[in-house]
Amino acid sequence: MNRVVVNADRPVGQISRHIYGHFAEHLGHCIYDGFWVGEDSSIPNVRGIRTDIVEALRRIRIPNLRWPGGCFADEYHWQDGIGPRADRPTMINTHWGGVVESNAFGTHEFMDLCEQLETEPYICGNVGSGSVHEMSTWVEYLTSPSASTTANRRRKNGRDEAWNVRFWGVGNENWGCGGQMRPEYYADLYRRYSVYCRNYGENKLFRIACGACDFNYEWTRVLMGEAGKMMDGLSLHYYVQTRFQDTPVKSSATRFDESEWFEFLFRALRMEELVAGHSAIMDQYDPGKRVALVVDEWGTWYEVEEGTNPGFLYQQNTMRDALVAAMTLDIFNAHSDRVRIANLAQTVNVLQAPILTDGPALILTPTYHVFDLYKEHQDADRLDTVITSEPYKLEDRSIDAVGGTASRGADGTVHLTLNNRDPNNEQPISIELRGATPVEVSGRILSGETIQSHNTARNQDEVSVREFNDVTVNESSLSMVLPAHSVVALRLTT
Repeated sequence: MNRVVVNADRPVGQISRHIYGHFAEHLGHCIYDGFWVGEDSSIPNVRGIRTDIVEALRRIRIPNLRWPGGCFADEYHWQDGIGPRADRPTMINTHWGGVVESNAFGTHEFMDLCEQLETEPYICGNVGSGSVHEMSTWVEYLTSPSASTTANRRRKNGRDEAWNVRFWGVGNENWGCGGQMRPEYYADLYRRYSVYCRNYGENKLFRIACGACDFNYEWTRVLMGEAGKMMDGLSLHYYVQTRFQDTPVKSSATRFDESEWFEFLFRALRMEELVAGHSAIMDQYDPGKRVALVVDEWGTWYEVEEGTNPGFLYQQNTMRDALVAAMTLDIFNAHSDRVRIANLAQTVNVLQAPILTDGPALILTPTYHVFDLYKEHQDADRLDTVITSEPYKLEDRSIDAVGGTASRGADGTVHLTLNNRDPNNEQPISIELRGATPVEVSGRILSGETIQSHNTARNQDEVSVREFNDVTVNESSLSMVLPAHSVVALRLTT
């Protein structure tokens, strides 16, 4: 029997809403034919930004959006993306497909998108091919209320009032696509660049340094030692992917067997090891946990769909992705003392996207629905929770079959999300609620007929959320049966 003990009277820290952030890069059809369709499109839009995408993302309350990359950030020159679109220079997107970047979607369009989404912008600046002056003037252009030449250029381009931009990344993956740098070299560059990323008016930047990839603990050690006092956040990137890991595994996004299901869930759980390992190093230099661990790229990465541009990273999204998302968010929630910002890669049409588009059709993926189920944890108090799980075994390896998160909202409501990783067996669960008595319980469940179930333009509800009422309440305890390969969210009024 699986057992969950929720200490409803024992909060253990707040879950930052920014853990539920997203990422939009100039890659494939994330921006163009994704967010951006242009004012002349027959697809409903507001100033060129696709309306149904905005509405869908507002429903899951995305708290921040990272842009313009990714690898693209370190070849992006922001002044190419302002002013009349007809006058903007074009460039080759050397990282992603070698296509021509029109720069039609630039600073003003991105900030308009964030305002429509009611979300905070997270801008990643160019260290790899840029300059200190270029990054410094971008901050000034965006945030300065002064009458400087740079701020007046913003006004000339249609924006009188300075924007509020808090999250600022100083480079991206500078150990790789952002310049193949050594940690010591990047640490010195970060120190220099961060000095000139200034605060203007009442705008206060939250400066985020480029952190490690996967298990490169030495990068974290050097950055914290050499520049930790000058940063507010340090990033970490980890993909549950087919290559570049201990044992490469080729896997289709939709055609996979149970061994591949298990392998990718097993790799997703390694996020726990990564977060704990990098946090331990950060604790040595920052015991007060002032510096946030910012996991600003995470998600699944499979072989691209047949017939698509390999550089566009387009993949479908199944119940496997839903479980990876739920498990990863559980890990972030459990480490909310250090992990305070995270960004799923990416938002539309790229990698583990919550949204896919097919012409005018909008497809909400299983991953989207997980973010919908988990949204009540945003800015809620995480509750001390102990989960004792039956194992899910495959051959000589096993993982816990059940995982989850419990939190308490500002109104006192307890929210409990649980996931069953076992693709074959339902899991009976006994839930003990200590320090509170449940008065009313309601639930929602995400599931599909098979582990490969996914949504398409023709069948948009193959995987969808429905009501879940199979919960028995007995004073301070509850019992339920969690179906195979499913995610459930319970709302407990106490």
